[in-house]
Amino acid sequence: MRHFGHIAPEERQRLFYREPNVFTAESPAHVLAAALGATLYSPATRPRLADDIVKQAGRGVVSMVLCLEDSIDDSEVVGAEENLVRQFTDLADRPHLSDLPLLFVRVREPQQIPDLVQRLGPAVRLLSGFVLPKFTEERGVPFLEALTAAENASGRRLFAMPVLESPGLLHLESRGETLEGIHRTVTKYRDRVLALRLGVTDFCSAYGLRRAPDMTAYDVQIVASVIADVVNVLGRADGTGFTVTGPVWEYFRVQERMFKPQLRRSPFQEGEVEELRQSLIEHDLDGLLREIALDRANGLLGKTCIHPSHVPAVHALSVVSHEEYSDAEDILRPERCGGGVLRSAYTNKMNEVKPHRAWAERTMQRAEVFGVANEDIGFVELLAAGLPD
Repeated sequence: MRHFGHIAPEERQRLFYREPNVFTAESPAHVLAAALGATLYSPATRPRLADDIVKQAGRGVVSMVLCLEDSIDDSEVVGAEENLVRQFTDLADRPHLSDLPLLFVRVREPQQIPDLVQRLGPAVRLLSGFVLPKFTEERGVPFLEALTAAENASGRRLFAMPVLESPGLLHLESRGETLEGIHRTVTKYRDRVLALRLGVTDFCSAYGLRRAPDMTAYDVQIVASVIADVVNVLGRADGTGFTVTGPVWEYFRVQERMFKPQLRRSPFQEGEVEELRQSLIEHDLDGLLREIALDRANGLLGKTCIHPSHVPAVHALSVVSHEEYSDAEDILRPERCGGGVLRSAYTNKMNEVKPHRAWAERTMQRAEVFGVANEDIGFVELLAAGLPD
């Protein structure tokens, strides 16, 4: 699979200075963590789940979570598990399995992990891992032990994606201790932890809050403070950190707007796609685009998505610009390993080799999986190309 692999080769050639690389479910963990992109959630109760997965793969989705937790009623769990096994078996009998997204299952309890792996049988080869809810040290260890046991029993590499959403992480008096416990746990199981996900909806719920479509997670200060502390402890660029993904964007239909649209007009005028700009505003996706930009600025990569319309926006804004690539390439040149300061090739900024090295390395990692845009290509063109016909 590859990002933007669903668009025609000639169109990719027009858009990209360096096209996204191909990767598979067997690729190294650091590649998969960077490549997750827009991780689309779907309730495991959907009767045509196998068809949905194939359809979304054809629209550019490369990672999906099939949910047995909050997205379904408590009374539906048994039926959802049965449906999940049935749909995986259906998928496993189809051709072109290499085109499927990375598939994860969000479970409720640790014992579901070995049980589902055993019930999946040969179809377990389609499974990339499990999403672990309300993750803390106390809750997380049994999940990770169950994952390790299931992996050993099946012979299949399985990853964990813990969701950080517990009240202990949100509340100020317990946040430090909770973060330390999470850090100990995921560090112990580092080889199994692909990425950490943020449960911002649960954070808001603890205080009876819900952000409006013209506000990002970063406008809700209590949420922004948790994100900052999670990145501080768990997202460091010194080799101890993990990929932390962006929070879900809840909106996908027209809502009453309180503020002026946040989406800047100039890129759309330059791209001559004012109609696209207006369509995004009408569907409240301008707020999503702003939140994706703030995710990146705050050290997050990828995003939880609950609607397919969000996927092209996340992926378009994940592509490395030609300017970013040029700066990163200059900073990482072997002859500059001793440091120093240089003017960027675009002559609009200072590149300081040592302080900017970690940024450059992360940029090159993103370029590997999302590609580098041509010099005259911006996110508008990438977004338009990624939209389904």
